[in-house]
Amino acid sequence: MSMEKGLFVAFMEGTVSIPSLLLQWYARLGLSETDMMLLIHLLAFREKEQKDFPTIEEIQSRMDAGPERVIQSIQKLMSEGWITIDEEIDLESGIQYESYNMTGLYKKLADVCAGEIRTAAVQLSEVEDAAEKMDMNLFVMFEKEFGRPLSPMECETIVGWLDKDGYNEELIIAALKESVFAGKVHFRYIDRILLEWARNRVRTPEEAKGFTMKYRGE
Repeated sequence: MSMEKGLFVAFMEGTVSIPSLLLQWYARLGLSETDMMLLIHLLAFREKEQKDFPTIEEIQSRMDAGPERVIQSIQKLMSEGWITIDEEIDLESGIQYESYNMTGLYKKLADVCAGEIRTAAVQLSEVEDAAEKMDMNLFVMFEKEFGRPLSPMECETIVGWLDKDGYNEELIIAALKESVFAGKVHFRYIDRILLEWARNRVRTPEEAKGFTMKYRGE
């Protein structure tokens, strides 16, 4: 085996599993670079060297930080619930030993992830509620201008303008107002207005106003 291949195999076998969410969020979660590296080294000691409780000297020797800074970082991680120190007794030898418990790290990441999901769900719900209110306001405006309740077919026409044709609510309202101005308040006329605007790439009420003024020669 060549030296390059041997080193490649050694590097591949020497990787450490680090939660990607920790890499993405550690700064947002208030962890410094020292805190982050300390967590990585604790994971590495446990995963690659089967050391559940490396000494301060062992940790510090691999970091660009003095013993005091390492101790401060450990105290911070413990006080914030990232890690704990478990004390256990070997049943065979009766010797007491200690180990770093990393459960808090994964619990915090799970809590943050769940919080992100809840926030996204709330935002989606708010958007859907706003869209629903917008649609209801649109129907109310049509009924006001028509002076009567809309028929099921007329409601379907409005929904089709929104969903199938992709017209935004503001543009539909502008077409409704144009039909009122022209004294032709019926759905076929409004549909022709929207179709004409679409052919001329009119997408906003402002563009519709400019197009109409130009068409009328104003």
